[in-house]
Amino acid sequence: MSELIIYNTLGRKLEPFKSLVPQKVGMYVCGPTVYGPPHLGHVRGPIVFDVLRRYLSFKDYQVRFVRNITDVGHLVGDADEGEDKLQKQAKLEQLEPMEVAQSYTDQYNWAMDQLNVQRPSIEPKASGHIIEQIEMIQSIIDKGYAYEVNGSVYFDVSAYSKKHNYGELSGRNTEDLIAGAGNESRSLEGQEEKKSPNDFALWKQATPEHIMQWTSPWGKGYPGWHIECSAMSAKYLGESFDIHGGGMDLLFPHHECEIAQSISAHNNEPARYWVHHNMITINGQKMAKSLNNGIKVTELFEGQHPLLSRGFGPKTLRFFVLQAHYRGTLDFSEEALLASEKGMKRLESAIGLIKNLKTSDSATIKVDDIKSAIFDALNDDLNTPIVIAHLFELARRIQIVNDGKETISIEMRDDLDQLMHQVYYNILGMPKINDDSSQNNLNEVMNLVTDIRSSAKIEKNYELSDMIRDRLKAAGITLMDSKEGTTWKID
Repeated sequence: MSELIIYNTLGRKLEPFKSLVPQKVGMYVCGPTVYGPPHLGHVRGPIVFDVLRRYLSFKDYQVRFVRNITDVGHLVGDADEGEDKLQKQAKLEQLEPMEVAQSYTDQYNWAMDQLNVQRPSIEPKASGHIIEQIEMIQSIIDKGYAYEVNGSVYFDVSAYSKKHNYGELSGRNTEDLIAGAGNESRSLEGQEEKKSPNDFALWKQATPEHIMQWTSPWGKGYPGWHIECSAMSAKYLGESFDIHGGGMDLLFPHHECEIAQSISAHNNEPARYWVHHNMITINGQKMAKSLNNGIKVTELFEGQHPLLSRGFGPKTLRFFVLQAHYRGTLDFSEEALLASEKGMKRLESAIGLIKNLKTSDSATIKVDDIKSAIFDALNDDLNTPIVIAHLFELARRIQIVNDGKETISIEMRDDLDQLMHQVYYNILGMPKINDDSSQNNLNEVMNLVTDIRSSAKIEKNYELSDMIRDRLKAAGITLMDSKEGTTWKID
């Protein structure tokens, strides 16, 4: 099997993947800021990195997967001034911040479970690693890349830029950066403490009314948003690890700041490969509160949203995400979900036919060419839409054999069954709702129904026979009569 090629944002090119330690991978992915229920924007990243994790495991890598929970330090507007997102929500709900964090963490993990996203090896919380963040900040100060003002600590971008390239990940020039937030139009109010508007907060002094605050060498305060990931990734994966993942929206400032912090503290790049997925748009528009077009995961499952006429299950949502390459934009609409649902059912119907395919010693159909193409696509920067296209071709060949137009050997049938399950369920991670026992139960029920119908036809009770056929057709099951008897398939 050829090697995995992956797009590395750090070098802005495709690169062969080679782990630091043979057959072991350390992967860190930025998790949610838990101040609200999971929404559509939370879905794509976890599915993308779940497939990457599954494929690495398939290639016999031992993967340590760390995904954090941000429950402190992420300020409104992704800035260095303003209110903590979690604290603001806690005031609205009249709860303790950690109550809010726990509730939305549970909701997020529930949504991930529904989507068949594997739980992380380690799920650290920012609030549980204050000591590690303080120690890292102190190290950055000691090396001359940060300074303290009135109980707050800021990263000194100018000092860092004398020896290093701040902007290497995003490709931005320091002069173009305004206060480390990537939004040149935002107000610079509250920036007077900084030597430069490009500097960003590592630690912020807490006002007396600020609920979440900790004791530090610089006084009572709380950490900045960026330092948490640098501290926690180093703690659990080492000062240098293999893969850091996240959305394109985190590339700057968050990931750019992470690199600067880690180089300052540890004298080396934190991750060798930076992998970023693109965003989900809705009917061609970016999701935004101002446009009122956000969709909660529960609204999508239940169909309780103006853009939806009915609900769609987690299987359909996962299949929809995988039908686009992770680096391209993905436009969400009900029409796209309907198409994904139809395609998913077509594939699963084909998979259900494999074990009952009639075999022949003189096979006329092949599958090895598609097998090679599938793994070539996976190795080509995790090209899941091409993988799915190849699975559809296999489904077409399965149907041809099932219709008696081609033949397949027993060995090839077994290889095909293994391949489809391996790729569709194990690597792409599609939820396997119906296990073998459920399938066996369905087979028993259908055998009973077809026997009753056959008896009705023998007794010339054509009204009952036709009713059974028509009711099953309406339920998505087609009966096929032949000289050998009656067979059935799920449409």
